[in-house]
Amino acid sequence: MAIVTISHEMGSGGAEFGMALASHLRYGHVDHDVILERARPYGLADDRLAHLEEDKPSLFERFDTETRRYIMVIQTVLYELAAEDGVVLMGRGGQWLLRGIPHVLRVRVIAPFELRVQRLTETLSARGSERVSPRPAAQMVRRDDAQKAGRMRYLFDVDLHDLVLYDVMINMGVLSQGAAVSLLADLVRRPEFAPSETGRQLVVDRALTSRVEVALVTYPKTRHHRIGVDAKQGVVTLELSSAVDPDVAKTLVRDIRGVREVKIQQVDVPPMPPFLV
Repeated sequence: MAIVTISHEMGSGGAEFGMALASHLRYGHVDHDVILERARPYGLADDRLAHLEEDKPSLFERFDTETRRYIMVIQTVLYELAAEDGVVLMGRGGQWLLRGIPHVLRVRVIAPFELRVQRLTETLSARGSERVSPRPAAQMVRRDDAQKAGRMRYLFDVDLHDLVLYDVMINMGVLSQGAAVSLLADLVRRPEFAPSETGRQLVVDRALTSRVEVALVTYPKTRHHRIGVDAKQGVVTLELSSAVDPDVAKTLVRDIRGVREVKIQQVDVPPMPPFLV
């Protein structure tokens, strides 16, 4: 089965659309709660994980090694879920993380700003005892747009609105949810998005690379060093500077699930800034 990633604007109806599409296709629906549940075995704090799973790190957090670990765990979970096929991945940079994989359909859901504000106003009013005015709803939409764009820029140095990141753009101000679901359901069943062994291996390789990176950024003797990681069919190549003991790195990595062999390449790597602790 194919994989669908959905990036959506607040108030566009993208969240509801993602659930409807997953239900129609009988795919798994990967949202905030699923990410938190799958990340729990890594022993992370739920409140901080929830924050970094959706928001751009603060200025202080950007210089914190622990922040790197949290973000890498989130990405690892996404890769591992994608490796299961037949999933709809909501947000979290899936359109970038799964780029270049043939059986991934990358979707962007948008709607006119005024419509988004109207929908959010109605949603917030229905939840409370008083009607919410459009002004605070508009502020929330603008803030969310800026937050999501900033997160993509910080994590991947890409523009969230770059059309190259997407295969399909859905305007929910034009299409109904039912029409959009039918459109994408037809697309994912086309031969272009049929999974292949090559495509599946790409996902597995990226998942393993990410698991290794999490282990390296967790272990005290490796977490403060820049270490390049490349995994292909279970063979993991580590790019180490002279400051890292290769035996320590090998011992740490070889027991990670999916690793068949560990190779070491000695390279000149600039040290991590001293304030990364």
